[in-house]
Amino acid sequence: MSESATELRILEKEIIHCRKCPRLVEYREKVAKEKRRAFREWAYWGKPVPGFGDPQAELFILGLAPGAHGSNRTGRMFTGDRSGEFLYARLYQAGFANQATWLAPDDGLKLNNAYIAAAVRCAPPANKPLPSEILHCRGFLERELALLKPKVVLALGKIAWDAYLDILKSEGVIASRAKYVFAHGAVAKLPGNGPRLVGVYHPSQQNTQTGRVTPAMYAVILRKIQRLLTEPSGAFT
Repeated sequence: MSESATELRILEKEIIHCRKCPRLVEYREKVAKEKRRAFREWAYWGKPVPGFGDPQAELFILGLAPGAHGSNRTGRMFTGDRSGEFLYARLYQAGFANQATWLAPDDGLKLNNAYIAAAVRCAPPANKPLPSEILHCRGFLERELALLKPKVVLALGKIAWDAYLDILKSEGVIASRAKYVFAHGAVAKLPGNGPRLVGVYHPSQQNTQTGRVTPAMYAVILRKIQRLLTEPSGAFT
């Protein structure tokens, strides 16, 4: 096992045992106990959800938070709900996953050169984490980024975009988030030699069902990311 894989395993255990946010602890455990009728036979995970993927990944995919009946049920990032179905199908088509669908935690799903995490590791009420809760999770995200040293960070939605920029601000890399405006397909030209930050609309059920997000839209961005990963000096056009 590589050094980064070992360190990620250590971090994973810390994340799983975290209880820093009383509101989130209460909510995630309540959902896991009450369950949704469609999943009443499931033993819900009900704990913070660690990152998932290739410990040598060059692409770091950053989401918002686990879904109450998705990752909070399965224990694996971005699985168990419609958002995950959409995302993993796109990753498979782009070569970043070994299969297009998710069935269960032991189904053999693997990511290739990609790693998925979230700004918040516990399912939040109404899918809306508080600023303090995002801040409590920031240390986990910082450590993952330091271990993986990705070439590209793909932010799934504005909150994930801002969470990454806040890390850069805290490190003194940028002075403010203001000049880095989120949009689907946006690419932030950041100072230094760190990862390129790319934005896409979140693959939420609301966005995919209304057509605000389509498979073709994600395919375009993922092809550009593939090009950037194979051509370090290249630029998005």
